[in-house]
Amino acid sequence: MNPVVESKHTKVRMAGRSSSIGRMAVRLAIYAFSLFLILGPISSLVIWSFAEKWFWPHTLPQQWGFLYWAKVFDGKMLHSLTLSFGIAFLVTLISILLCLPLSYLIARYRIPAKSVLLLIFLLPQAFPQLPVFTNAMVLMYKWDLVGTLTGVTLIHLVGALVFSVWTMVSVFQHISASLEEAAVNLGASRLRTFFTITLPMAVPGIIASSLLVFLYSLDEFTGSLLIGAPFITTMPVFMYNSAMGYEMQTASVTGLLLMLPGIVLLLLMQRFMKSEYMAAFGRG
Repeated sequence: MNPVVESKHTKVRMAGRSSSIGRMAVRLAIYAFSLFLILGPISSLVIWSFAEKWFWPHTLPQQWGFLYWAKVFDGKMLHSLTLSFGIAFLVTLISILLCLPLSYLIARYRIPAKSVLLLIFLLPQAFPQLPVFTNAMVLMYKWDLVGTLTGVTLIHLVGALVFSVWTMVSVFQHISASLEEAAVNLGASRLRTFFTITLPMAVPGIIASSLLVFLYSLDEFTGSLLIGAPFITTMPVFMYNSAMGYEMQTASVTGLLLMLPGIVLLLLMQRFMKSEYMAAFGRG
């Protein structure tokens, strides 16, 4: 081979290698920065949760241990954790029962002012939560629901219905109506068609919607504080009370315990939430 041509090929290969190494270095730098943004705050929580003694100007705790983990589990935290999961499960169940038929009707039938109806469900999220929940608290005082489990469940439903309706509408819009029409033409009733064809196909989307509602209710703070305190103390409110008293170890342990279920449920939601549903999200 001509030495000049071979030299040019060598330079091209070296340039290609340098370019790929540069792209890999940039990619690794982006990954490292992303991990720092994600794991940085979490590592702080982990350190504080095991710090029995940590005073200025020491960089790390002087004494490590499980003292505050034991205190948290021996105190009222376990009751708050159980209460939060119970409320989240109840809110999810009510949302499914209310939104499943409503979402199907919106997705399948020509309803007058359908866009306006969907917009009404978005209104609670269109304004800051504090004034919305404050006005709701005034009404609940009249009905004697403040400080009750019923009141906290209702205030969670204000936001939960938004996620549930919009997600389920997109799920039913994704399912082809021709399958239902074929079943009806073969003699099946509309009700039987819904339960034997439409509903089984919508199960992954319904699960994803349920997980989204469950996470929202589990992490909801403002409404829980205004409506539930001091008689109904959910995990976010418990963590807030600990942080306000500058009980950093207790607040860190509570934060980690509240975060772990969210990570697991988000991974499950990623498995069930299909890209087709997101593409149809909000389509009228």
